[in-house]
Amino acid sequence: MKSIGILGGTFDPPHIGHLIIANDVCHAQQLDEVWFMPSYEPPHKESAAADTMDRVAMLERVTADNPLFKVETTEVNRLGKSFTFDTMKWLQEAHPDTSFYFIIGADMVENLPRWRHIEQLLEMVTFVGVNRKGYTINSHYAIRTMDVPLMEISSTAIKNRVRSEKTIKYMVPESVETYIKENRLYE
Repeated sequence: MKSIGILGGTFDPPHIGHLIIANDVCHAQQLDEVWFMPSYEPPHKESAAADTMDRVAMLERVTADNPLFKVETTEVNRLGKSFTFDTMKWLQEAHPDTSFYFIIGADMVENLPRWRHIEQLLEMVTFVGVNRKGYTINSHYAIRTMDVPLMEISSTAIKNRVRSEKTIKYMVPESVETYIKENRLYE
């Protein structure tokens, strides 16, 4: 049976923090792969600044050189708001020989009681909660917890830096920085 980590998010844009989380969880949990799953329209956030195809293209660039990373486009192909329960139900049916590990930040752990069909979702996936500055991982749900290097990098900060014409070098992989410049994203 394969063990696959799912790292969902808007990835607007993907940054070094996302890659560190995926890499650390992949190795610590002995996963076969980590699938980056961009949302089309996240249920808990406003819509993304970059369009879906740009966000997928940036993810494809950052995952291309790591054979353990893959881009999973189930949610962007579905269009509209996606809920984790619906997505994971579909993925389980499509990949019955796979155990899924859903990777979330400590901020999302606090919101688990509000997730759609959380009790059924807990039977479908193993949650892996990673630390995040300003949050603690306290939950009455069975969650594997992990410490990962804390990075004070966020997609919002990166977009703000681009708008202010500040450098984003080393905050995002070079391939993402080039893509943002070539496509004039976040200006």
